[in-house]
Amino acid sequence: MSGSATAPRTRYPVQIAAAVYGVVFLLFGILGFVPGITTNYDQLQFAGHESNALLLGLFAVSVLHNIVHLLFGVAGLAMSRTASAARMFLIGGGIIYAVLWIYGLIIARDSAANFVPLNTGDNWLHLVLAVTMIGLGVLLGRDMRARA
Repeated sequence: MSGSATAPRTRYPVQIAAAVYGVVFLLFGILGFVPGITTNYDQLQFAGHESNALLLGLFAVSVLHNIVHLLFGVAGLAMSRTASAARMFLIGGGIIYAVLWIYGLIIARDSAANFVPLNTGDNWLHLVLAVTMIGLGVLLGRDMRARA
């Protein structure tokens, strides 16, 4: 028998976690453009604090904010192809969200610096994303090194 079938590729838990985050980011990036799921949709702006659209009635969004979610989703899915890239996505993305959380805490909500835009709901979500992404990247990345 000439064994033309290839052995199944092992997916590490860190890859699965990165793919799940990627899908969730894609989903929320898309939902940010759906009227009804995004309240005040008629007030959606490209960027800035003037955008009064709220995803799920909680999270301030703009076209730019939604595009960032879509890009994070694509990055998560692409980087989930290898364990080391998946780990990098989770830890690096978590660091980016930690910086964004701090940024959201220190900027004035009605200033031009609030270009994403951010509100209290976004700040809490960014903190949760930072902690969980970094935590999963570190913990599941350890498992990846133990198996190698």
